[in-house]
Amino acid sequence: MDKLVRMKMHKLLLLAVACTWAMGAAAQWQWIDKDGRKVFSDRPPPQEIPEKSILKQPGGTRPTRATSPVAAPTEGAPGAAAAAASTASAPTTAAKPAASAAGSGKDKELEQKKAQAEAAEAAKKKAEDEKLAKAKAENCTRARAAKATFATGRPVTQSNAQGERIFLDEAGRAAESKRIDGIIAADCAR
Repeated sequence: MDKLVRMKMHKLLLLAVACTWAMGAAAQWQWIDKDGRKVFSDRPPPQEIPEKSILKQPGGTRPTRATSPVAAPTEGAPGAAAAAASTASAPTTAAKPAASAAGSGKDKELEQKKAQAEAAEAAKKKAEDEKLAKAKAENCTRARAAKATFATGRPVTQSNAQGERIFLDEAGRAAESKRIDGIIAADCAR
């Protein structure tokens, strides 16, 4: 029984240590530095980082902008509640367009880079297509010249594997003629 109690105590101790580590991990600051990189730290950002760039602070809250001090309206003043509500909501509405403008600038930059990459890819594909078309045109020209040579009926020679010149017999002429017809069909079709 004593062993069981010790095991439970060890488990509770481990659980307490794990919770302590988890709380330390939750106490993190998160901000965007001047280069646009996201920074994570257990210390607050430097003073030159504006409030709008601070994304998270310990406690899981987003920092609020400090507002300018407003004179407290008197209780009997007409529209005092409306004025207080409008001044309280003004900083948040002003911060939203600034944040979206900064975000849209990055989006435009990303879109430009994407368009440049697509244009470069299209130019590369066009160059490859032109190179392939030129090679096909050259193959077509050579195949047509070879076909004209075979059509004359004169004896045709070829080199064998040992480099010796041999005359093609009728079976060899027919096979070579069929191969040339295949090249013409593939490369001369427009």
